[in-house]
Amino acid sequence: QVQLVESGGGLVQAGGSLRLSCAASGRTFSNNAMGWFRQAPGKEREIVAGISRDNDTYYGDSVKGRFTISRDNAKNTVHLQMNSLKPEDTAVYYCAGDLTWRPRGRIPTHVLEYGLWGQGTQVTVSS
Repeated sequence: QVQLVESGGGLVQAGGSLRLSCAASGRTFSNNAMGWFRQAPGKEREIVAGISRDNDTYYGDSVKGRFTISRDNAKNTVHLQMNSLKPEDTAVYYCAGDLTWRPRGRIPTHVLEYGLWGQGTQVTVSS
């Protein structure tokens, strides 16, 4: 069974840091893009960061300079380092795997471009 499992969410004060991890099992994602999305109550799911199969990265405007996405292909994992967290970062964070082969450097940014999702992990930032 192919699945993605997130970990590392929790409660943190504004200005703090968290590191999310996403472990893939059942298939390798070393040749596919991976992404992190988030969804706050009453809002649409939005992309936070993405990483291409050759490690190009993309960040949403609201997290640029604060979040860093990385991948460890040997462990079939992707991470999201979140620094300088703000209350508006509070959301459920989802790991997503792109099941489509794409040209080098191509990073999907839309929800519909990802074919596999984790169950989500809650991140709450208190003011």
